[in-house]
Amino acid sequence: MHVRWITAYFDLPAASFGEEVTFWRAISGSTVSPPRGEHLEFATLEPFHGDPYLRVQRVNDGPGGMHLDLHVDSPEDAALEAQTLGATLLRRAPEGFVTLQSPAGGVFCLVPWAGESERARPIRWPDGGISIVDQLRFEVPHEVFEAEVTFWAKLTARTLDDLGGADELAINHSPRLSLQVVIGRSDSDTTRALPSIAATDVAHELSRHKDWGAVATHGSEGNDDIHVGFGEDEVPDTVEMTDPAGRPYSITARNPRTGV
Repeated sequence: MHVRWITAYFDLPAASFGEEVTFWRAISGSTVSPPRGEHLEFATLEPFHGDPYLRVQRVNDGPGGMHLDLHVDSPEDAALEAQTLGATLLRRAPEGFVTLQSPAGGVFCLVPWAGESERARPIRWPDGGISIVDQLRFEVPHEVFEAEVTFWAKLTARTLDDLGGADELAINHSPRLSLQVVIGRSDSDTTRALPSIAATDVAHELSRHKDWGAVATHGSEGNDDIHVGFGEDEVPDTVEMTDPAGRPYSITARNPRTGV
């Protein structure tokens, strides 16, 4: 399958839809498109430079979550390929979209490519920090990790090296695509998808997010109680967060331009 573009979809419960759209618009440095869809349930977070790659959807049932859109030349052909590799068909939409589920339960859609090609640029904030939402991470149970990685690798024609002992694997690392897709091991018994933000200065990024109502829940170095204002040498490389409605995500010290 030739993946031409990738979109991350925030599936937001109706009760918190407005609050979360406002938060993620601010965090990503985007504007919001006019709503669309039969029930005005869809909108796009429009970057100031580059093609859109973040969208929101209001859902009326359940807690919501995130899913991935893979933009391809032929969604139907790609869906057949995905099913032969172990995906489960969930629905076909009249617009030509096909929704599937990976072997570990990750939801993704195959949608027609509309010519998207220009990556959004990272935002330089007034405090001097630079950041961008650049990853969608699928955290999958330990026992199905290797099967899930194998599925995505075959689906995206990625050559796998030795998987032994790996705790996470980036399925794509192309500079032309809008998002990295990362599969990680989890101690949970369910699969979840969550966004990750690459930042040059985690402390300043954390402060900005807290100003918009986010909460830091954990740091990669075991910091259970993370405070803005700690010394620079105390800043963890990764801070796990929840947005104002409790949606998990992370801020990571990575190069916003390369993702590394």
